[in-house]
Amino acid sequence: MQVSTKSPQKSAVLVSALLGGVIFSSCASSVQPSLDSALSSSDRLENSAAAPPTMSESISQQAEAAPVPRARPQLIKKAAMTVIVNSVSQSIDAVSQIINQQQGDLISLNERQPTRETSRHTASMTLRVPQNLLEPTIKELAKLGTVSNRNITTEDVGDRLVDFQARLNNLQRTEANLQKIMDRAGSIRDVLSVAQELNNVRQSIEQIDAQLKSLKNQVAYSTITLNLEAAISSSSPQITLASQIQETWNNSTDSLGKLSVGLLKLGIWLMVYTPVWFILAAGIYGVIRWRRTQRSILADIPESNHSD
Repeated sequence: MQVSTKSPQKSAVLVSALLGGVIFSSCASSVQPSLDSALSSSDRLENSAAAPPTMSESISQQAEAAPVPRARPQLIKKAAMTVIVNSVSQSIDAVSQIINQQQGDLISLNERQPTRETSRHTASMTLRVPQNLLEPTIKELAKLGTVSNRNITTEDVGDRLVDFQARLNNLQRTEANLQKIMDRAGSIRDVLSVAQELNNVRQSIEQIDAQLKSLKNQVAYSTITLNLEAAISSSSPQITLASQIQETWNNSTDSLGKLSVGLLKLGIWLMVYTPVWFILAAGIYGVIRWRRTQRSILADIPESNHSD
């Protein structure tokens, strides 16, 4: 009876030990995944903490790979060309038509007619056209005759435009701030001081704004200096009959005027020296009378001696 009582107790102990081992192993197995998950989550946190530098590096790499698009260059274009034509007068009319078609303007015209047998009829013109129509205009002008020389110059003023615009924006902000200060100023001295500074800023704004507009205008419109030369020099200057008559009349009237002025001057001289002429004439007359008297006396003396 004692043996049978101890064996059930031993078996209960064994069963409880087995159950405890199973429970421990199951707890250990359940704890391990949680630790693994915690470690993995901490790794993910570290990776996420390190993610921003990686993203910035990738963005910088993409920026380096794809260049930033630059603004279109702000160019001032100027052209100069000389064209040999058959008729300068007809070519001037043709140039005016071309400029009107290209939406341009004729700024100046200087035409020189031949004055000698070896000189040629020439003309110098300054034209202004939109920049995008510069090359088509040059092509049309080249069709007028033979191009002896052609020159195109460009100047990039993009940096100057950006600089002027930045300075203008800063001055405008300064103007706004000074206006606010002036509105809050209390004493007359402060108001006058701020007003003087505001006036200086506004003058600077006007100057920079004028320079900025001038540069933009030069960028928008290109200038062409066109020289036209006749292909054959004139054999002799063409002088019309009316021109010859006019020239003869001018010469004759000029000669008559000079003669009249000369006679008038002579009369003035004679008038001024009239007393001298009278004195001189009286002296000459006295000398002549004295000589006659002496001759008559000498002539009478021999006659008296002969009679004695």
